[in-house]
Amino acid sequence: MRYVDSHCHLNMKEFSTILESVLEEARTAGVQRLLVVGFDMASSAEAVSIARIHRGEGVFAAVGVHPHDAKTCPPGELPRTLEDRALGREVVAVGETGLDFHYDLSPRKAQEESFRRHIDLAVRVGKPLIVHVREAYREALQILREERADSCGGIIHCFSGDWQDAEAALDLGFHVSFAGPVTFPRSTGLRETAGKIPANRLLCETDCPYLAPQPWRGRTNRPAYVTAIYEAIAKQRKVDVETLAEEVWRNAAGLFGWEALDV
Repeated sequence: MRYVDSHCHLNMKEFSTILESVLEEARTAGVQRLLVVGFDMASSAEAVSIARIHRGEGVFAAVGVHPHDAKTCPPGELPRTLEDRALGREVVAVGETGLDFHYDLSPRKAQEESFRRHIDLAVRVGKPLIVHVREAYREALQILREERADSCGGIIHCFSGDWQDAEAALDLGFHVSFAGPVTFPRSTGLRETAGKIPANRLLCETDCPYLAPQPWRGRTNRPAYVTAIYEAIAKQRKVDVETLAEEVWRNAAGLFGWEALDV
């Protein structure tokens, strides 16, 4: 068994003093590839640092500015240092970026401008895009179409939309990734959507330290807990967990290209 956690935040304070043990726990659970995702300038730098230190252990980085922090970006552009980091060997994706109209912690115009600049960056550096969407699927998908994000591809991470939203993302060539909520008892519709995603476009993630899956709900989430997400989706799709894990492994390898890198 070999699992992928396609989106985790080991660059957050919750893991600062226990990172080594958390990684060891993940390896023991069979998690052999982890993507540490940046959400602002400091966390993007930390994601790169973690990936460099743990090169050879299947840990990689993504760099970006979350829509919550879009107001920190200069109008109409991204910080130069973020663009420089995106070229790094350890960096296999751009993000997370996107739109969050639930909290609106940054003005919507700033979110949209930052989102468009991230898409442009992903296209220019030839790396996939990691997209956060909350209560803004129609707007986010429209921006992805307008900016020709199909030319870089990517992931709608921690998917929370309906089947129509998933179909629209798939039509753009994007992958759809599911996190802890797919395990929650009341998430029937989300599980049904997970059951319909083509086998070659499906990913699993923890989004830790948030959204721990049902067996650990309410606790700090950890990469080792991704196994529960695989189990819930495998049950929905009526396949064994081993089959699903291999499908997700191939999907992540094809998207991120990390099998060609030194690990």
